[in-house]
Amino acid sequence: AALPIDPNNPYNLRPGDLDLVYTPLPKAPRDIEGDDDEAVVDDDEPELGCMHYKRNVKVQCFDCQRWFPCRHCHDQSKDLPFPHALNRHKTQNMLCMLCQTPQPAAHECANCGNYAAWYFCPKCKLWDNDTNKRIYHCDDCGICRVGEGLGKDFVHCKRCNVCISISTSAAHPCIERATEGNCPLCLNRMFEAKVPVVSLPCGHYMHGDCYKDLMAVTYKCPVCSKSAVNMELQWRKTSAAYQTDGQAHAAPPRRPRTVWIGCNDCGARTWSPFHWLGLKCQRCDSYN
Repeated sequence: AALPIDPNNPYNLRPGDLDLVYTPLPKAPRDIEGDDDEAVVDDDEPELGCMHYKRNVKVQCFDCQRWFPCRHCHDQSKDLPFPHALNRHKTQNMLCMLCQTPQPAAHECANCGNYAAWYFCPKCKLWDNDTNKRIYHCDDCGICRVGEGLGKDFVHCKRCNVCISISTSAAHPCIERATEGNCPLCLNRMFEAKVPVVSLPCGHYMHGDCYKDLMAVTYKCPVCSKSAVNMELQWRKTSAAYQTDGQAHAAPPRRPRTVWIGCNDCGARTWSPFHWLGLKCQRCDSYN
């Protein structure tokens, strides 16, 4: 439940709440001698916001009544009165940093008339002043997503409960509520993650950063063990090495040794000639 409101301070303003906060400046390029290019730095002016969003407002958490640049800054704070996460759908108030006026959440400041941000979603209480970013709200997902919009570059899959690129929507494998669980690598939530989420060919999802770490050590999905990347070229190389090895190490004639295998890629169970290089699926030619 929300904390009681002080009638003498209805917006619960504390020391420092009216201070301006800015997004971090991009790192300046270095010249051939390793020095910062001062001309580039001088052209960049700091923009209001934080490391997560560019915006002209702060938001007030409904539960603790504290002010923060965004919900991620709130959730990462170590100075909360009690452990909790900011519920963006309950957010009621914003603080315009251009005129330092607390007020109900809106697209424009009721006092100075300036936009709080280029994009505002009244459902998610999301403000984003990055004009290079296209954002739309999906009612089925219940959140805002990056893109031109439904029917333009994304469609919503009812079974997966996630927005999917139109270019891949027809052929994507459906897994019910695939993004509502935890990332199979770091075990953190995917649906509310700030970092991009990657769709694997098998239909499972994981954080983009976790996917990069995984691909550095294996090619398999951590959930179903299917190939997470196109391995066709590698399988051809393995088959070629298989033939070369057989010719170089000709053994006396004997009964061929075969083993019963299960393919992780196509699911078939077949008899396969045994070889130390790998066991080849007789249906899809995979060595997985």
